[in-house]
Amino acid sequence: MAFENLPESNASTDKDFNQAPPAKNFRGLLTGFLVVALLATWGYIIWDKNKQKEKDSNQQNVIAATSNQRDELQKELEEATMRYDMIKTSNSKKDSTITAKDREIETKKIRIQSLLSKINASDAELKEASNLISSLKGDIESYQQQIGVLKGENENLTKEKQAVTEQRDIARKNFDSAQSVIQDKEDIINVGSTLHASNFNIIGINEKGSKEKATSTAKRVDKLRISFDLDENLIAQSGKKDIYVCITAPDGTPVAVEALGSGKFSTREGMEKIYTQKIEINYTQNKRQTVSFDWKQNSKFSIGTYRIEVYNNGFKVGEGTSTLKKGGLFS
Repeated sequence: MAFENLPESNASTDKDFNQAPPAKNFRGLLTGFLVVALLATWGYIIWDKNKQKEKDSNQQNVIAATSNQRDELQKELEEATMRYDMIKTSNSKKDSTITAKDREIETKKIRIQSLLSKINASDAELKEASNLISSLKGDIESYQQQIGVLKGENENLTKEKQAVTEQRDIARKNFDSAQSVIQDKEDIINVGSTLHASNFNIIGINEKGSKEKATSTAKRVDKLRISFDLDENLIAQSGKKDIYVCITAPDGTPVAVEALGSGKFSTREGMEKIYTQKIEINYTQNKRQTVSFDWKQNSKFSIGTYRIEVYNNGFKVGEGTSTLKKGGLFS
């Protein structure tokens, strides 16, 4: 019986031995799968990193390109602004059209600078800035052309003004020359129309009630009666004339009482002279006429010679004298 059970024991052992290889195959497959998965993961990681590097590189290129574009636009703006400022500096005189263009240009400059100042400016904003700079350049060109037109107009106006000034100076010179001639003629006429006095008669008058008596005794003289003729004059026009009578006392002092109408006038030489009496006459051209007036003063008349001078138009035109003497015992 022992020998009969031995084969069964060996059969069982062979069965177990045949079942061992499938387990080893599974582990191999699992290991291979894990290796493949690991390689795939590493591959993905490497691909992803390369992709990110490429993305970062593209982004940096975009940023660099944008920055370069912004710098170029900024440079264009600065050049345009410099040109504009030079044009403005050399042309201070403007009209209303130029002033309006100034405001338009300044508005565009502000907008362009605001766009270029943005760190993360978009393509659309940079494109707008570029378009505005192009427009700004056109405005500056137009501005310069308008300035040129104004310069030309100003030059023409300057030439016209110079021509008018020269004509005015010539006219003024001719006018001054004519005025000088006219003045000379007027002076000649004025001198020629000056009246001349002659035939002086100066007497002392003593008043007793309603009666008057001529006297040469100083203490008895109450007034001087002065008369003279104004000779014929063909040049002097008819009308009112001012005659100044200047009386000088024996001691050489002018006789003048302001309350009685005395005053001052200017001679033809420009000197100021005191007059005793101013007489306004109504003169008739080329007619001799006699002028007579009385001079009565508040004080007594002095002994000696009184000199009477007559002036017209600032000229001395006649002179007469009268001597008052000291009275005798029976005078």
